[in-house]
Amino acid sequence: MLSRLSSHLGVVLFWLLHWLPLPVLAVLGQIVGESFYRFASNRRRIVMVNLGLCFPELDLPARRRLARAHFRALGRSLLERGLLWWASEARLKRLIRVEGAERLQALLDAGRPVILLAPHFLGLDMGGSRVAMEFDSVSIYARQKNRVFDRWLFRGRSRFGDQLLLSRQDGVRGTVKAMKAGRPFYYLPDMDYGRKDAIFVPFFGVPAATITGLSRLGRLAGAAIVPCVTRMLPGGRGYVAEFGEPWPDFPTRDADADTARMNRWIESVVRTMPEQYYWVHRRFKTRPPGEPRPY
Repeated sequence: MLSRLSSHLGVVLFWLLHWLPLPVLAVLGQIVGESFYRFASNRRRIVMVNLGLCFPELDLPARRRLARAHFRALGRSLLERGLLWWASEARLKRLIRVEGAERLQALLDAGRPVILLAPHFLGLDMGGSRVAMEFDSVSIYARQKNRVFDRWLFRGRSRFGDQLLLSRQDGVRGTVKAMKAGRPFYYLPDMDYGRKDAIFVPFFGVPAATITGLSRLGRLAGAAIVPCVTRMLPGGRGYVAEFGEPWPDFPTRDADADTARMNRWIESVVRTMPEQYYWVHRRFKTRPPGEPRPY
C-alpha cells in the first residue's frame, strides 16, 4: 500500500515539474543526479566497473568525473520524463529537434521496411516520442513491475499517432509484419539480455553478449538500417534526434560480423558523448564460459 501511494505521489511530482521551463528542470535534474552519484552506491559501482572496462586509458579521477557527469545527465533524463507524459505536442516539438527525417521518409515512400537502430542513450525516450509525432511506428515495450509507473510509461510511448507496442514474447512475426506494412521499427538491441539469441562480440574491446536481432530482422524484412541517435543538449537547450544515412551492405549472410559491426558503430557514437550512454546497466553481466563476472 505504501509503495503504491509513494508511486502516485511520484507521478504528482513529475506532473508539477513538467510545468517548469526546461533550463530550470535541467538544473534540478542535475542536482538529483548528483545525489544519485553520492548515495546510490550499487549503481555507482556498476557505472565505475563499466567505465573501467570500456575506458582503461582513463585514470581513476577521470573515470570518477565521467561517472558524475553521467549521473547528472541521468537525473535530467528522469525528471524530464514528465514532459513526455503531459507536455503538449507543440512544446515537445520545440524541445526535440529532428535532423535527417527526410532520409527515413524517402525509404518509407519507396515501400522499404526500415529498422531505426536506437542505442541506449539517455535521450532515448525523447527521441522515441519525437519519432512517434512524425511516423506511426512499432517498438518493443517491456512491462514494468511498478504498475503505476508502467501505466504512465506506456502512455508516454503511445500518446502520439498510432503506435504499435509489442512485447518480447510476441516474437518476430508481428514486428516483421508491421515493418512490411510501412511502420519503422524503433529498435534497441544493445543491452545484455542473457545468452538466448546472443553471441559474444567486442564492445570497447570487451566480449559482450549481444543479440543478433538487427541482422536477423533486417534479412527477414528486407529492411534498411537507419541509425537514430538522440542527443541531450547542454544548458537545458533540449534534444536533437538524428537520423543517419542507411547502412550500405547490411545485413549480410554473416550475423556474427553484422553484430560486431553494430557494436563498433555504437562504440563510435558513445565516444562522442560518453556521459550520455546508459552505463547503469550491467552490460557485461553475461560472460563467456570460465570468465569471472565483473559486478
